[in-house]
Amino acid sequence: MKISIITLFPEMFSPILNTSILGRAQKKGKVTFEFINLREFGEGRHQVVDGRPYGGGAGMVLRADILARALNKVHSHTSSGNSDVKVILTSASGKPYKQADARRLSKLDHIIFICGHYEGVDQRFIDQYVSEEYSIGDFVLTGGEIPAMIITDSIVRLIPGVLEKEDATINESFTENVLEGPQYTRPDDFEGLKVPEILVSGHHKKIEGWRKDQSLKKTKKVRPDLLK
Repeated sequence: MKISIITLFPEMFSPILNTSILGRAQKKGKVTFEFINLREFGEGRHQVVDGRPYGGGAGMVLRADILARALNKVHSHTSSGNSDVKVILTSASGKPYKQADARRLSKLDHIIFICGHYEGVDQRFIDQYVSEEYSIGDFVLTGGEIPAMIITDSIVRLIPGVLEKEDATINESFTENVLEGPQYTRPDDFEGLKVPEILVSGHHKKIEGWRKDQSLKKTKKVRPDLLK
């Protein structure tokens, strides 16, 4: 997979994308990253990329023409015109990002992220070029870079061959619209709290049933909205 990221702050990504599983995924040749500095396509001495919103209001809006220039550069360097490409805008006004989206996107050849900023992006660019607009939660951040990192992490770990134990992704939280239940490891006794006996019983079917039950209980308690 190739992931291209159009951003005003490309320097933010290196510490995250070159570390841990994401770093190993690159070394394995499972993913490549490309960074496009939006500022390079700005106008004038100060490389302006935004403008005041029509109709008035506070803040600035990223210009459609500037974004289109950056996006056209990415497309011009795409090796195959038949690649399965999605353009994703990270935005507080996008639809909630879900694990099901991560699984679907992990099967693509090429993803292009547009990191939103300021008061947003000119709607004409969104209508013309953006495939999907995502929010990572009901809150506002200073920019779309961190959401792009989060979505990238969730996608790359699902690419076959990235994780050493691929079955680790099968029973994760949100896979079947429920949260993953409690987990335990050594020591057997921690400050008087012992590991549930069922987990050391060796009865695999009973353990599986217990885990499903605990998963459902946790979902009811923490995220009952998922069960609707």
